[in-house]
Amino acid sequence: MRAMGIIIARDLRLGMRAGGALGAGLIFFLSVVMVSAFAIGPDLGLLSRVGPAILWIGALLASLLGLERIFAADHEDGSLDLLQLAPLPMEAVAAAKGIAHWLMTGLSLAVAVPVFGILLGVSGKALFAAALLLLVGTPAITFLGLIGAAVSVALPRAGMLVAILVLPFTIPVLIFGAAATESAIAGEVFGTPFKLLLATALFGFVIGPVAAAAAIRLARS
Repeated sequence: MRAMGIIIARDLRLGMRAGGALGAGLIFFLSVVMVSAFAIGPDLGLLSRVGPAILWIGALLASLLGLERIFAADHEDGSLDLLQLAPLPMEAVAAAKGIAHWLMTGLSLAVAVPVFGILLGVSGKALFAAALLLLVGTPAITFLGLIGAAVSVALPRAGMLVAILVLPFTIPVLIFGAAATESAIAGEVFGTPFKLLLATALFGFVIGPVAAAAAIRLARS
């Protein structure tokens, strides 16, 4: 656990120093919300109905930003070779790097939802539900994205390729998250959509690092 903590702290420090993923994700998220609000127009009733779906689409697309850099930066400077030689299993290394990426992207998006949701006329209760559900859903996007990042680790300019590989696997997260948010707006308990969203997040947390480690070993063998 200590070794994983060191990797997480290192990636957070490098990410903050670069200033890329955190700021770019929030700016992209805000851009999606604002463009959608202008496109729909001043109909506040319609905005409040489609607002949760827009928030999920924006968070999903923003979470995809920077995924290709999770392993590519270490591949370029040789750090990935040292990590493979370390006594820590590659699965644990991949999990630590996924946690660091989520802390810089998914967590910040969930915190920003209540602010950005106001622009879409989403009610306070729905904003709280959307933020809570994003805390559960965004880890699924990150850990499923680990697989695409690992597959493309040695490819130059693989950003679009990673998005194409990962996007189809994140559709269930979008469906379950939007459905759970709509249930919260209607005054119902999160129910089945929330359980499915939680199951998807747990599935991604278990499968993502294992598949990513296998892809890295295969790509570098």
